[in-house]
Amino acid sequence: MVTLAPMTEAVTPIYGGDTMTVRVLIVDDQAPFRLAARAVVDATDGFDVIGEVETGEASLDAVLQLHPDLVLMDVNLPGITGLEATRRILAAGDDAPVVLILSTYEPEELAPQAAEAGAAGFISKSEFAPERLVEAWSQAPHRVA
Repeated sequence: MVTLAPMTEAVTPIYGGDTMTVRVLIVDDQAPFRLAARAVVDATDGFDVIGEVETGEASLDAVLQLHPDLVLMDVNLPGITGLEATRRILAAGDDAPVVLILSTYEPEELAPQAAEAGAAGFISKSEFAPERLVEAWSQAPHRVA
């Protein structure tokens, strides 16, 4: 089931010089972390949570339904892993959102696997904060809107 979030107006230039809001989908099986991730996104100018899901399979459906610009993907999920979900999401090619992997694993352990799956970056959950979100988004290749 996809949990939708209320939309807010765009306030910050993000890329291409246009004012837009980065539409974010959160994928994590742990409600406390989804809440924490939502708080980080809500505290970051120009970013808006449009939905939350708990499984890799649900993330595939949510991407098709919600068309996020950015997916914050956990690794250890019920069903297919976050890495496999990332591969499948990115198989859409130019229409695929940016995917960032968030995990409790250390970067040395998981960053290479995240890159191999096609993720634009890896952020340790313990370091996830507005400035890290903005930094990762600014360094990620974006689809053409």
